[in-house]
Amino acid sequence: MDFKEIKELMAEFNESPMRELEIETDGFHIHLSKNENTFKPQGVLPQAPQAETPSPKVEEASEQAQAASYIKAPMVGSIYLQPAPDKEAYVSVGTKVHKGDVVCIIEAMKMMTEIKSEVDGIITKVLVTNEELVEFDQPLFEVQEG
Repeated sequence: MDFKEIKELMAEFNESPMRELEIETDGFHIHLSKNENTFKPQGVLPQAPQAETPSPKVEEASEQAQAASYIKAPMVGSIYLQPAPDKEAYVSVGTKVHKGDVVCIIEAMKMMTEIKSEVDGIITKVLVTNEELVEFDQPLFEVQEG
């Protein structure tokens, strides 16, 4: 993108009702936000100090957390957990998913994008609510691989 295109994009964004926009293509990345508290990548978050000798329960929880993976949002937008208001959700807790199964839809700029599972496993947690605004790389579902 050249400077003129970026200025036009910023002007259109400022006039739109959208709160955040993130675009990444061919080595170019831009993040625009009208929010006071913007999304911070996970690498920037401070980490809590770890206890020197964790209890067995903490170790067990850590092993379980390592076995779980997440289906994350590949874009910013509104999430829809069901194909239509009168239909059942694509997945719920306990649903077995396979790589390539549709788990939800994200709407961004009037475009509906099917979000597919990248792993085989069982949904253990649904981390978002229907029609919620999600951020780029935000965990949507916890999956116990297997």
